[in-house]
Amino acid sequence: MYNSNIQVHIWRKWVGKMAKRLKCFIYTRVSTEMQLDGYSLEAQKEVIEKEAAHRGMRIIGEYSDEGKSGKNIKGRPEFQKMLADIARLKGDERPDYVIVFKLSRFGRNAADTLNSLQYMEDYGVHLLCVKDGIDSAGATGKLMISVLAAVAEIEKENIKEQTMAGREQKARDGKWNGGFAPYGYKLEYTAEGKGKGELMIDEGEAEIIKLIYDKFLHTDKGVAGVAKWLNDNGYRKKLRQNGTVDRFSASFVKGIIDNPVYMGKIAYGRRRTEKIDGTRNEFHIVKQAKDSYEIYDGNHEAIITEEMWYKAQAKREINAFKREKVYSLEHEHVLSALVKCPVCGASMYGVVNRKKKKGSEEFYTDMFYYLCKNRKMVSGHLCDYKKHIRQDVLDAEVEALFLHMLDDADFEKEFNKKQQYSADIAELHEKIMRLEESKSKEETKKKRMLNKIMALDIDDEIVYETMYNELSQCLQEIIHNIAVIDSEIMKAKMSIESVEANQLMFLSVDDFKKTVLGVIHDLSSAEKKEFFNGIIERIEIYPERLKNGRQVKSIKFKIPAMFSCTDEANEFERTYNEDAYTMSEEMIDKYFLPQEKQDETVVLLSR
Repeated sequence: MYNSNIQVHIWRKWVGKMAKRLKCFIYTRVSTEMQLDGYSLEAQKEVIEKEAAHRGMRIIGEYSDEGKSGKNIKGRPEFQKMLADIARLKGDERPDYVIVFKLSRFGRNAADTLNSLQYMEDYGVHLLCVKDGIDSAGATGKLMISVLAAVAEIEKENIKEQTMAGREQKARDGKWNGGFAPYGYKLEYTAEGKGKGELMIDEGEAEIIKLIYDKFLHTDKGVAGVAKWLNDNGYRKKLRQNGTVDRFSASFVKGIIDNPVYMGKIAYGRRRTEKIDGTRNEFHIVKQAKDSYEIYDGNHEAIITEEMWYKAQAKREINAFKREKVYSLEHEHVLSALVKCPVCGASMYGVVNRKKKKGSEEFYTDMFYYLCKNRKMVSGHLCDYKKHIRQDVLDAEVEALFLHMLDDADFEKEFNKKQQYSADIAELHEKIMRLEESKSKEETKKKRMLNKIMALDIDDEIVYETMYNELSQCLQEIIHNIAVIDSEIMKAKMSIESVEANQLMFLSVDDFKKTVLGVIHDLSSAEKKEFFNGIIERIEIYPERLKNGRQVKSIKFKIPAMFSCTDEANEFERTYNEDAYTMSEEMIDKYFLPQEKQDETVVLLSR
């Protein structure tokens, strides 16, 4: 009986201990540069699991981003999912800690790291960095994170500079710099499978490369003409990586002709990663001008001669000049690219039908149409929508829809609401300049503070600890100030972009109406094209004109309005969605277009 009571007591104590056992998420990440240093996902996970077991924590979730940079959280889907799960889970389901191998695995951008940590702390979740020995549950841990986050950001920039320097040196040595092999080549690795591989000619693909250069140099075809010739003559592109279209496009042919790799060279700096204006830690790849990057002799075999490549560049320069119009000088394809194909969804572009009178050098009056761009397989896609949409009819219908839309009460209400946010552009630019100056000063302070921290004598324990805490607190305040300034700059730039994108600087909807109604009928086709491109995002059309003569299915405006008509809708329906609303066909007929009957007359003219 006595032993039984002891066992029950021990059991209850163990159950109580297990009930209070801390729970944790574990997060691992490797980027391309870290994979070379041996910090694999498996190695990180093993260290984290041992630490969790040592602290008596129970792992309730695992998240891992492979080959993802730590420069921001947008490119890390698993990290974002982890933060979302922290917010979604309630009570005992939520973890007490997130454990990472090192703080640099959590993030390399100071602002993002601190923002993510604050987000977790708002839900009572702490961060534990195993190798750094940091626990954010304590005040000292938070200070350490502030310092190390800034150091990690500096380290990220150093790694970037070293990586780019290494790549440039590799290009100088004539070696392939990594990534997928260009079309016409394949990568051949060493027997051990090491390295980034050497370029070797793929005979099947190389024949296409030779054919492209031959047709481009020895015929009057441009890049679109060569692509069309290849498709029309049954040639198909070998699908690689995530490719889904086996037909050739003009952009593919242009990329082949412009790439010096085919004459046995290695180019460095053809594309550069540049920061997107008005964003924080967001970048895009920008193609550089031909005279702004270096070309080095490659170790790989050429597919075409240098003479052929430079002749192709010369022809590209000639073809790059904009052709001047000779006929119908006043005409512009007003809705070109705004109208979308009802079959494939691609943009429709303007074309002209010009015919000579029989036995004369004179031409009949030009007829203009909208045609799906994929009809000619310019992009490598093939669309079977062959119908030519008359420009004069469609332009008139879209213009009528727009003019009658101006009288809609809801449009007026939404328009005026939007105009309340149109601040003075000059004042916003001045505000950004002031913020940029403040940020520059804070960045200077941050560098000085980091230098002071690095210069502390770690052997002088008393002075070191006191000074370290004081300097770390100052650094944290500076980093916070920079994050606040960045946020204010972004808001100001977004306000400017919003106003400039819409190009609506009128004080009220009445001013807008008066201005539009007063000039729209007198605008040239070029001016109308510029105007409609400023206010319309896309135009959907029916494959065939309806019985009532209607061709337009819907118009999405950049200003707060959207009209659409559907076959199924029998009554008025209006739903708001991103400052736009939809209207049934009956409502468009009743309220927005003139109720005019259209008659057709056939007349026989005889002499």
